[in-house]
Amino acid sequence: MRELTEIIRLTLKEKKDVVLSAVFGAVAGLTSVGVFALSGYMISQAALEVPLYVLTIMIALMKLLGILKAVTRYAERYYSHRATFTILANLRASIFERLETIAPTIFQRYKSGDLLARIVGDVESLQNFFLRVFYPPLVMVIVFMATILFTLFYSMPTGILLMVGVLLTGFLIPSMVTLKQRKIESRVRDSRSELSAGTTEFLYGFRELKIHQQLSHQEEALGGASSTYVEEQDLESRHSLFSHTINLLVSLLITWFVLVVGVYAVGEGTLDGVLLAMLVMISLTVFDEAIPMATLPYHLEDSRKASKRLGEIRGAELKERRSEDAPDHAPSFRMEKVGFTFEGGERPSISGVDLYIPEGSKTAVIGASGSGKSTLLNLLLTFHTPDEGQILLDSHPLDAIKQESLWQRAAVILQENHFFHGSIRDNLLIAGEVDDEELERVLSKVKLPFGLEDTVTEKGGNLSGGEKQRMAIARAILKGGPLWIMDEPTSSIDPMLEAELMDVILQEAEHSTLLLISHRLTGLEEMDQIVVMEEGEIAEIGNYRELMDQKGYFYHMKEIEKNVIFQ
Repeated sequence: MRELTEIIRLTLKEKKDVVLSAVFGAVAGLTSVGVFALSGYMISQAALEVPLYVLTIMIALMKLLGILKAVTRYAERYYSHRATFTILANLRASIFERLETIAPTIFQRYKSGDLLARIVGDVESLQNFFLRVFYPPLVMVIVFMATILFTLFYSMPTGILLMVGVLLTGFLIPSMVTLKQRKIESRVRDSRSELSAGTTEFLYGFRELKIHQQLSHQEEALGGASSTYVEEQDLESRHSLFSHTINLLVSLLITWFVLVVGVYAVGEGTLDGVLLAMLVMISLTVFDEAIPMATLPYHLEDSRKASKRLGEIRGAELKERRSEDAPDHAPSFRMEKVGFTFEGGERPSISGVDLYIPEGSKTAVIGASGSGKSTLLNLLLTFHTPDEGQILLDSHPLDAIKQESLWQRAAVILQENHFFHGSIRDNLLIAGEVDDEELERVLSKVKLPFGLEDTVTEKGGNLSGGEKQRMAIARAILKGGPLWIMDEPTSSIDPMLEAELMDVILQEAEHSTLLLISHRLTGLEEMDQIVVMEEGEIAEIGNYRELMDQKGYFYHMKEIEKNVIFQ
């Protein structure tokens, strides 16, 4: 039950509503039993022609109990649901805070569809934890214990039968059902995640599937996943219904035993016949409090599995050891024997990297695809933490610098930049609040002939690759900062425009530390140093002229590029 630790902690945090829910629920259950017990007793007394005032008093008492039942039941619903909504709100906030720290790399661990199923479906599942798992047993125990003590005063056998009934319907049967429920619930959640992930992949890859004529094949796979999910849900529903039926059958059998034992006791003269109807009515009513226990195994397993899956996401959280702010000036970086391997990777992405990036310098990191360039960027942005070695920002360990503080001072252009559905203005203003005149000036600088009210569709679907990169450059210019980090910022832009934009970037970042990740070798003459990476290690380092004079790896790459361009 370790998986439920977090949801239990959040539940106990709302102790006031939890206590009030249990108290009002217990009072409502006891008044319900009292109404039926009194009605049975009144029917028996009426047959004996008791004085009218006695019946009048009992009728008035029944009305009073009925009103009390309605009021307490409403109060129970009010406080229990308020507690549930508050618990869910706190749970969502807690998950979001944890997801925020791993958002840059979370899709390397989880498929987006599976992640959506977890943070939506699993959180929704946990709304039943308090209402269906946590406090119903408390209410049931209180109501049954009070009822059993009451019946023991009049009939010892009836009290014993009710005690057996509560053990069977409240504990033994649900415990047996739970063992089977775990297997079924696990398959339901796995099939739901598979369906969510498959649906997301189908929607994202629809165009490619259509082009490659694999749409029907994917539709069949998705239909199979859907059928499996429906079948597992059906099996789950039937199992839950079976549990409910068994509980109801046992409660009815206990009531029959109460009737038989009561009749025998009346015949033996050990029980007043007037009390028989009251005891039977008590038995019929008190087991209503055991009805939630029939579905408790389902909701318990559902909550346990949901909490476990959410815990797996939170388990990926980066360790928070950060306490220092990033500097306001252009920083320097030093990497000392840094190595990093992606989770599940067979070989290191980078290994034994020693690199110094001076304050205010302009550094380019180049290399073939898979050489570790982007990994270097991710480490400097603290998206990942090195497996070995350390990174210093100025003289401070990078893992001591607050991530938000570092990102706030960095103008970053990634390989893939997200664009929101809205206007050009909306997509530029995420870099900061500036006036329209400044926005238009920056659009002009990056050669984008857009109006601020022009529409951008979801994920920038109506923008070309080059337009997206120029929009990303515009954001970086608007944000500015003492640190500029760019990963292939002009890879989709033609060479002539690329040269103009690089001049703009270098002008804007004149007094900043700049790191450029690129596989293209043009425009590197202005860089203070060029770092050449090969298979996760630094092959060469120096400025443009030094590397060309060495006639090493960079020189040969440059010669190959020239031959390709001029052929």
